Amino acid sequence: MNRGRAKCGLTPGLTPRSTGTPRAGHQARAGGTLYIFTGPGLASCRWPPLSSNVGVRNKPMRHATPVECDVPLASALQPRLVAAAYFCDSYRAPLTPPPAGVVEIFFSIFGHHPRWIKLALVLRNRIAKRCGLSVPNEAEVMAPPRRQTYEVGDTIGPWPVVSVTDNELIAGRDNGHLDFRLSILRELGGPSPSVVVSTICVVHNWLGKVYLFFIIPFHRWGVKYIITRALRAGRL
Repeated sequence: MNRGRAKCGLTPGLTPRSTGTPRAGHQARAGGTLYIFTGPGLASCRWPPLSSNVGVRNKPMRHATPVECDVPLASALQPRLVAAAYFCDSYRAPLTPPPAGVVEIFFSIFGHHPRWIKLALVLRNRIAKRCGLSVPNEAEVMAPPRRQTYEVGDTIGPWPVVSVTDNELIAGRDNGHLDFRLSILRELGGPSPSVVVSTICVVHNWLGKVYLFFIIPFHRWGVKYIITRALRAGRL
């Protein structure tokens, strides 16, 4: 099992506080509670209305595949969550100019699961629930709703939004056994635009490690598969 390049030693995540004024880059308010995330560059923002269906935007990249990489330094997951991670992985894929926003990119990748993957995710969530983890309901997996705007505290796909900026969306859940974060990072500074999809898991006990032992092989294959489908369907 690939545990990433870091050991688990910290307990990052969301720290609720009842007072304070949000500062761009560090704080975001959701549901009347101020959440501070362990990373720079976080702020809540509204996105323009999202079309009801994310379809083909560009010419399909017939032979394109994502490339495994390190979690980018520009990600708000760096440095604390990456340093504390029991498992982390990242995959980079090209974006066709002009690049879409991070919300549209999210649905281009995670909003087009074939039915058999959705059923596999439902089965995985049932196993996770038996392990004491908080999981989305089956309706959120089989037919995830799409909102017109997304802010911290909203649910995108099956996960609560933890942070959203112009170039990065982070979603995830905190559980007693492990904390999970998914990052969609849009990179515009290189010779061509790209997106990096990163996953971070911070475990708190042996049950979290056992769960990841069985889930990680499926996760690694599944993430590469759905990114490849998005590329070859012309959605990125």
